[in-house]
Amino acid sequence: MADAGSWRPPRACETYRAEWKLCSSARHFLHHYYVYGERPACEQWLRDLASCRDWEERRSAQAQQSLCESERARIQAALKHPLVWTLRQKPPEDWHHPLPQEEKDE
Repeated sequence: MADAGSWRPPRACETYRAEWKLCSSARHFLHHYYVYGERPACEQWLRDLASCRDWEERRSAQAQQSLCESERARIQAALKHPLVWTLRQKPPEDWHHPLPQEEKDE
């Protein structure tokens, strides 16, 4: 990790505040409860916001470590889920032919 003088949080503190505000909104609560059947966990965004502000005000090493661990955990959680679609290396051979539905319409 770089020295504390040149290190910057992975996101701006305003981003953490916006994520926390979105997470704690009524609309997000209803959507998350409908999809997952449980309340959304917004505490981590609030902790990250507090750590970011602590870093900006005091250059706290503990705040820096907390933000780094949180971002690593967030990245690992996103990588845990595989892609739904397999990515193509080239287009299909007949990509330029009309679709069957288009042939019927003409």
